[in-house]
Amino acid sequence: MNRRSPVTEAILTGVIHTDKRVASWHTSQLPYPLAFRWFLSAWTGFPPIHALKPIPPSSVLTSFCAAAPYSDAVTVTSVHDPTHREALWELEAAFKRGDLISVFGRCTVSYDGRAASELGSGDRLLVLKPDGAALVHTDEGRTPVNWQPPGSTHHAAVRDGRLRIRSERTNPDETLLVRFSELHQLSAMGVTGGRELELHGSEEDLRTRILERPELVDPGFEPRETERPSSAGPIDVFGVDDAGTPVVVELKRRRVGPDAVGQLARYVTAIREEYGVDSDARSDDGLTADGDTDGIEVRGVLVAPSVTDRAAELLADRGFDHVAVGPTEASDGVPDENESNDANDRT
Repeated sequence: MNRRSPVTEAILTGVIHTDKRVASWHTSQLPYPLAFRWFLSAWTGFPPIHALKPIPPSSVLTSFCAAAPYSDAVTVTSVHDPTHREALWELEAAFKRGDLISVFGRCTVSYDGRAASELGSGDRLLVLKPDGAALVHTDEGRTPVNWQPPGSTHHAAVRDGRLRIRSERTNPDETLLVRFSELHQLSAMGVTGGRELELHGSEEDLRTRILERPELVDPGFEPRETERPSSAGPIDVFGVDDAGTPVVVELKRRRVGPDAVGQLARYVTAIREEYGVDSDARSDDGLTADGDTDGIEVRGVLVAPSVTDRAAELLADRGFDHVAVGPTEASDGVPDENESNDANDRT
């Protein structure tokens, strides 16, 4: 394997690779000069401090601490090109430790729950989190192609010589099954701290943002009222576009599903009734059956950081728009991990 010099490799990565041994050290417990001498000793095969642990020759497994001196140690286990059985052993141990796990290899992905989906063979990164979340990533985009939310349970097994990883939950009943045909890398990390991301923003913040920057909804949008009364209830923001067409805006501060589309549809229907537009009599161009242009169309816009796949389908079916805007710029387009699985939402 091409590599930098032993000294450079050790300093830059904190990892010492040997053919059949593992270098294990804790910089939180060793002064830098002593730790540096240990790195070199581990490379040459004459460890002055600790015994080196043998590992199968088909893998390179490294445990190390990537921390400053005298701070808490973080242990990482990494296995390169493991056998399926070796990967199973490491996964079982990582599950018990509550580690954050990543597995990279060629696999297929199956989902079974409120619906079913299949993803053919391909190289993918599977991330398993100790809170139960499971994410399947490809080399494109920032969102996973399939996933399970926190609260799921991870299991691993070897069937017919191939590793299988299953993530399941019971409410609702959903199972994500990843079958590996090839394994290239497995890592397990004991990560702690820094779990809470502080996002500031309420629906009122979102409303204020839209009123101050109406172009976020549409370049020609002009807000006229907030909490506008209607037969279906108060409308968050009501206005007109640059063509004078009424626009009903429903605001949501977090990721939403089909229910939000249904709520927007009720408001749009209420405004159409006020304007004397019969939804059943309208043609595709928004005119009434007799061609009367007084029966103008009413637009519906859902403003939310993100929507589920099913919600997007319903928006398109009804001719509504979605604007990926949240209470703050940091929340724009950001999915909520506690909502339904985007790839699996088929309700």
